[in-house]
Amino acid sequence: MTTHVPGTAGEPGRGAGARPVPPRNDEHTEQAEHTGQWADKLWVAVRAADAYAAGDVVADALAAGLDAETVLLDVIGAVQHRVGTEWAANRMSVADEHVATAISDRIIAILPADRPTVPRGRITVACVDQEWHALPARLLSETLRLRGWQVHHLGAQVPTAHLIGHIHRTGPDAVCLSSSLPTRLPLAHNAITAVQATGTPVMAGGRAFGADGRYARLLGADAWAPDARAAATRLAGGSLTRPGPAHQASDDLPHLADQEYTLVSRASTRLVRDTFQRLEQHFSAMTACTEEQRERTAEDLAHIVDFLTAALYVDAPEVFTDFLVWTAGVLTARGVPARSLVPGLDLLEEQLRDFPRARQLIDAGRAALAPSP
Repeated sequence: MTTHVPGTAGEPGRGAGARPVPPRNDEHTEQAEHTGQWADKLWVAVRAADAYAAGDVVADALAAGLDAETVLLDVIGAVQHRVGTEWAANRMSVADEHVATAISDRIIAILPADRPTVPRGRITVACVDQEWHALPARLLSETLRLRGWQVHHLGAQVPTAHLIGHIHRTGPDAVCLSSSLPTRLPLAHNAITAVQATGTPVMAGGRAFGADGRYARLLGADAWAPDARAAATRLAGGSLTRPGPAHQASDDLPHLADQEYTLVSRASTRLVRDTFQRLEQHFSAMTACTEEQRERTAEDLAHIVDFLTAALYVDAPEVFTDFLVWTAGVLTARGVPARSLVPGLDLLEEQLRDFPRARQLIDAGRAALAPSP
């Protein structure tokens, strides 16, 4: 197994702000085709790792009449979506993906944003703790600036305690929390409840919260948006409802009373180590693996356990099964059979015989990986 979990589009952890926004009705078809041409030009520059050429494309698109928000979301955002798709198909390396994201981050700074005489309000935008995929949050921050908001962009991996300190100092009208990976949902939940305890409403966004926002609602967020444009429109439509009385995160998720999430999460390091050792003992193919392949296998097992614990937290099998199906596709694109995932699941289940919900998730994972009849 040799996967990597990127933060661009094309996989279950992709950021919502980094995907292209489809035409909103037939009137926009021509504009969509026009912006698509600019996105193609930007793609050529990004694949050449030419930040200067990428900057020229953005400047030319603006000069040709595209507004800054369209360039931001429908040109730069579309390219980021394509980056993720190409990586998943094994047509880009991790290094290529990182270069592309760095170029996107750089050319966003080219976009003009007039300073409003009177800002619409103050919004804090942050990624949840341990969420390093910062570009979707950056797209939202820049969209809000373009629409006249004062924005405090805190970037990636913001510890909740530091976020709360910032809120007390600055008093934002709302906090927008971004997360791309479902494995960050427990930390996102902690952040949501902590921010709400200050009396500040929370809007959640990013693919971690589900394509329809189901996990944002489950975790008690005051609002959810599927992308940067929708988030900005929602905020412009009126103040978010102030949160109710402070409560514990566990109040939203009564199934956590069975302690499966807590116990499996605490044992995650041991589960990965013991599963890897048992793979070495029981499967002769492991002896032929290079050291790099062994490292990638250990990383894949860690991802599997992480997604298993996230699924336990929100009691949602699809968090686990969607990841496994995506991983199988990534492995297949790299010449590794999808069935290589099954032995690890079997060995993991052996260690979780006393955890019925975890075993049900693993059963669902095996079923999702089974070949179609």
